Amino acid sequence: MTLKQVSSNKCFEGFQKVFEHDSAELKCKMKFGIYLPPKAETGKCPVLYWLSGLTCTEQNFITKAGFQQAAAEHGLIVVAPDTSPRGCNIEGEDESWDFGTGAGFYVDATEDPWKTNYRMYSYIKDELPKLINANFPTDPERMSIFGHSMGGHGALILALKNPGKYKSVSAFAPICNPIQCQWGKKALGGYLGPDTSKWEAYDATQLVKSYSGSRLDILIDQGKDDQFLSAGQLLPDNFIAACTERKIPVVFRLQQASGFCSPCYFFIASFINDHIKHHAKYLYA
Repeated sequence: MTLKQVSSNKCFEGFQKVFEHDSAELKCKMKFGIYLPPKAETGKCPVLYWLSGLTCTEQNFITKAGFQQAAAEHGLIVVAPDTSPRGCNIEGEDESWDFGTGAGFYVDATEDPWKTNYRMYSYIKDELPKLINANFPTDPERMSIFGHSMGGHGALILALKNPGKYKSVSAFAPICNPIQCQWGKKALGGYLGPDTSKWEAYDATQLVKSYSGSRLDILIDQGKDDQFLSAGQLLPDNFIAACTERKIPVVFRLQQASGFCSPCYFFIASFINDHIKHHAKYLYA
């Protein structure tokens, strides 16, 4: 598969790059950011995948989170894809900020007109890693995943649905129980249809209840004053209760930070080094 380099910038002795490619899964052009640490010049490195939240592109994380120095120090390749297909000419794809463009929710849609293009789950799980492993100095056996908001939801479900695939998982202000919140009901209903039993396959709280795979140590940072926490969109307590019942280790840190909207990347940047360190511990174990 052909990659087109969009940009390349020297950063902490490594390179922050952006590439574009034609996605077979999504049937459109997609972009992703990739940070190549200095260690990648001489050997293979583990890969850490970042999934961004609602309305984001590949640019938000790579320009605002300030992760590159820690990634360079720990020798991690960090990949940040876009959050949805783009320019598919689907009626209604640009009508709202929490559904359609910029809001793929990391599911494989089964409903018309979304099912042809909106297959972000399979794109992140299969197509993108194959592309990364074929073109960059990666160790395919060592990868982890993390994300924010909708991307935190994506990271959790990908780790829980694919035991052993990811060495570790973490999230910032994740949507933990989408079948119980308005964002999730809108997105899952639109992409998967009215049968709510099908939604459970993309709900981290539901997936934890039946998880029986390899050990996962989960790290979650949540802003105490997050407006969407108080509005009942994130529901981390439901997820923590399910993890506790299943004896799945989760470190949940309630931070003095908002965590959403315009200040969200101040929140992420404040604790990103902890998350990089968390993943490095397992990727280099």
